[in-house]
Amino acid sequence: MTTSATLAMAAKARELKEAGKDIISLSLGEPDFAIPEYIKEAAIQAIKQDYNSYPPVDGYTELKQAIITKFKRDNNLSYTSAQIVVSTGAKQSLANIAMVLLNKGDEVILPSPYWVSYSDMTQLFGGVPVRIPSGIDTDFKISPEQLEAAITPKTKMVLFSSPCNPSGSVYTKEELRALADVLVKYPDIIVVSDEIYEHINFGGKHVSMAQFEDMYDRTVVVNGVSKAFSMTGWRIGYIGGPEWIARACNKIQGQITSGANTIAQRATITALENSPSKIQYMVDAFKERRELVLELLSDIPGFACNKPEGAFYVFPDISYYIGKELKGVKINSASDLSLYLLEHANVATVTGEAFGAPNCIRMSYATSNDELIEAMRRIKEAVI
Repeated sequence: MTTSATLAMAAKARELKEAGKDIISLSLGEPDFAIPEYIKEAAIQAIKQDYNSYPPVDGYTELKQAIITKFKRDNNLSYTSAQIVVSTGAKQSLANIAMVLLNKGDEVILPSPYWVSYSDMTQLFGGVPVRIPSGIDTDFKISPEQLEAAITPKTKMVLFSSPCNPSGSVYTKEELRALADVLVKYPDIIVVSDEIYEHINFGGKHVSMAQFEDMYDRTVVVNGVSKAFSMTGWRIGYIGGPEWIARACNKIQGQITSGANTIAQRATITALENSPSKIQYMVDAFKERRELVLELLSDIPGFACNKPEGAFYVFPDISYYIGKELKGVKINSASDLSLYLLEHANVATVTGEAFGAPNCIRMSYATSNDELIEAMRRIKEAVI
């Protein structure tokens, strides 16, 4: 199993900062906003009310009800309490699903680019990643024909995110329906839909694969509060899905971590009960930053970008630089360019190789306008 590339680059950036270097980190997907005050206040009240004891493994009843209400309000999805499991971050939710569903040799289809941990989680629990490539020419989305061609008798799962980390691409309702039309022919395949960036969507209303009636019983929706609510360190994720999968996730979580942090759970109740309109100011800021970064990158030769409709990343194709020399350094891969930018521009990015896209690098714009402007200035200076 490889080390998470995003965490590894973040650790390297921290190490250089501690050594006195002025590093701008565009590596981690972590909003720079403070947590909204009403959520902080809910956590303070939970501490005062002595929520100290072990919680239920799958989450407080009140939190599960808030999740049920959120799914109905935001996604028109109906779940019962038995279909919900709260975990220590959406990452644990994904790991739980992989553990309970995968047997040795089971194939997991990963539309590429994909989040760094999908492939390693698959392999850790005995599965075989089957990567479907996509590029900037298709807005980093796969076609129904590609999906059909990747399915074999060993296919157990399709795992993807929309809005996508790392590309920011968002599948439309029509695009998801076209993929679903392929999957309905293979009723034993489970779809895992990672929707952690649901609210950071610039193009319109979010659509989930689970909203299609013929896919509901075969789709597990994964979500959480890290991104939209700027609660990355609070570590709360959750799933909604078929009850038999939820029961299995509950069982295995009970043997590994038990229930998620009590105070964070109580704060999450308040986060989810309130309208998403209360966090729209963050989404608006991310959209403004997207425009800023795309404008600045357009002035740097060799950085070809799509226009991401969600999340807070740009994922430029940097094929132009592969095989070239920059200030005496030979660039043979996206990893080389990412390391070059860290050393020569003091800007931390993440290689696309970790996301299954070897000709790209990922940049997070979840930081201030001033830092983004300076980061792009440094990058331009380093590559020209």
